[in-house]
Amino acid sequence: MVTPRTMSEKILSATSGRVAMAGDIVFCKPDWVLGTDASSPMAIAYFEAMGGTRLADPSRVAFALDHYSPPTRPETAAFHAQVRGFAGRHGATLFDVGEGISHQVLCERGMARPGMLVIGADSHTVTCGALNLFATGVGSSDLAAAMITGEVWLRVPETIRIFLVGERAPDFAAKDVALAMVAELGAEGANYAALEFHGPGVAAFPLEDRLVFSNLAVEAGAKAALFPADGKTEAYLSDRTDQGVEPVEADIGARYVRDVTIDLGELAPRIALPHSPEHVVPLVDAIGTPIHMVFIGTCTGGRVRDFHDALRVLERGGGTLASGVQLVVTPASGEVRQRLTEDGTLAAFVAMGATVTTPGCGACCGTSGVIPGDRMNVLSTANRNFKARMGNATASIYLASPAACAAAALSGCISDPRGSTRARP
Repeated sequence: MVTPRTMSEKILSATSGRVAMAGDIVFCKPDWVLGTDASSPMAIAYFEAMGGTRLADPSRVAFALDHYSPPTRPETAAFHAQVRGFAGRHGATLFDVGEGISHQVLCERGMARPGMLVIGADSHTVTCGALNLFATGVGSSDLAAAMITGEVWLRVPETIRIFLVGERAPDFAAKDVALAMVAELGAEGANYAALEFHGPGVAAFPLEDRLVFSNLAVEAGAKAALFPADGKTEAYLSDRTDQGVEPVEADIGARYVRDVTIDLGELAPRIALPHSPEHVVPLVDAIGTPIHMVFIGTCTGGRVRDFHDALRVLERGGGTLASGVQLVVTPASGEVRQRLTEDGTLAAFVAMGATVTTPGCGACCGTSGVIPGDRMNVLSTANRNFKARMGNATASIYLASPAACAAAALSGCISDPRGSTRARP
């Protein structure tokens, strides 16, 4: 009799060729080995130091030039030249400047599919788990070893089950729920655990919203964050790949180390205060805080749905930015930029005075895009707000939904995007 298994245990069993249970050490064959311009130069150095001469399977290796997009210094331009050269010599896939963030591109091109194992030298590789797969971040040395051997060793994680229940309000953003989840778990509350999402509330979130949950899971220390596959998963992939979808379901009786229930009907918009993603409070508690820069973009707020949400708030409020507020817009990928160009969204942002930057990570990590000035308060759709995260240690970064960011761009201070400042739970 086979012991009931979680989604993670099933996927790591399939990719290791053995029954893998929580706590086991397994050697797995990843479906994708994913590097970025911030991690690949070091991975290439390890590759050479380990005596690597070729990739075990070039068809499973991809690099993205996304953190320095475009490069702003000779050193980062040299990183790009190094990664381009390596990918070209070894036959790996390359997502060049402007194509977008590594895990975003992997998802939207149908390269990430249910049941897969994706490893990437970017902690937010976990984002891909929204597509019913096991995706996790690894170090540059592990990336190099995987490029050479075609394998990666992993400890099979225990799993925390997240139940989404209650009715989602139409104006309640995925970012609000994800921030509430991080606060509930704590910055280290899911260390090396996998998160599995369950409950009737899952159906309330389209795939683009689920990417936000999986992305922010790592801010609680999670190793992976997996959603079940359903009609929304199939719909997202239907025009992105001709490969069949084979969902992975947890077995009845699978072992979980903790259950967390989030009632969507009892939550109000949330905001993370400086300088930690777990420092989450109801947004109404921060209303009136002056904001000098608003950043809408990156891998937690740079998709088409995010910009449409923000634009609705901006247009409803008259479309005039508050005096002294700098609005920066960065699509998560070239595909997102193209769709926003075609439907007029980007033109509307530009007409309002927004600065639109090259698709990629942008201002999120302070390596490209617009850097905030001294002692600025920034409201951002990003996933991290550590001191100096955006390139200026004197700036204070707040994290919120695209709608809340748009409301602040109109008012010059943190505001309720629903147009009300009354307190809610």
